[in-house]
Amino acid sequence: MAERNDILKKIGEWLQPENFQDYCPNGLQVEGTSEINTVISGVTASKALIEAAIEANADMILVHHGYFWKGEDQRIQGMKRERLKQLLDNDINLVAYHLPLDDHPDYGNNRQLANILNIKNPRPLGGLVWEGELEEAMSPEKFGLHIARQLHREPLWVGEGPAAIKRVGWCTGAAQGFINTALDAGLDAYISGEISEPTTHTARECGIHYYAAGHHATERYGVQALGKALVEEFGVTHEFIDCDNPV
Repeated sequence: MAERNDILKKIGEWLQPENFQDYCPNGLQVEGTSEINTVISGVTASKALIEAAIEANADMILVHHGYFWKGEDQRIQGMKRERLKQLLDNDINLVAYHLPLDDHPDYGNNRQLANILNIKNPRPLGGLVWEGELEEAMSPEKFGLHIARQLHREPLWVGEGPAAIKRVGWCTGAAQGFINTALDAGLDAYISGEISEPTTHTARECGIHYYAAGHHATERYGVQALGKALVEEFGVTHEFIDCDNPV
């Protein structure tokens, strides 16, 4: 058992959310019980994840995508009401970290994706974009198959880059707009979660391979790493629940 506030303080020390200008509040979003035994982590605080957490008798849900995004309807009704009601009725804390969890050098989504894809020497390139190298150069087709095997999701591959891929850049989630950072660094390929209409033309005309590997699929790993760290630090029980999302 651990105290909620002790957990929040420690995560704050690790992720330092005060250093980020984010689109949502980071940290405790919905307050529940003060004593934490079981932490359930997931990508998004959906109804399905909340229901799974209730079934697991969770005291805390730890996610990357929480609530209260800038520009959203502030009224508590419909889907938002139902989600909040389930949390409050069951005294479950909702804790969310967005950009701080993308960027962390150990627990972050970008660092963890490098581990999953076996990208060597992973390091920040600029902003939230990271870069690294493949152990051996791969053809674009083989690299796409590698991503599919590791993430269990076939990526969408566009672009007309080099015949062999060695130097790659990436940023998880909806970071297709950062492709120019990879171009400026002269990388062979860039990976993110989603794709927009202009991304295809940029990749083709500027000579880079782009892989849209899934917003959900690329951001499953940060919360898992953070949950494991909480187990080691506080002795709580942790389980990651993957509520599948094809996007």
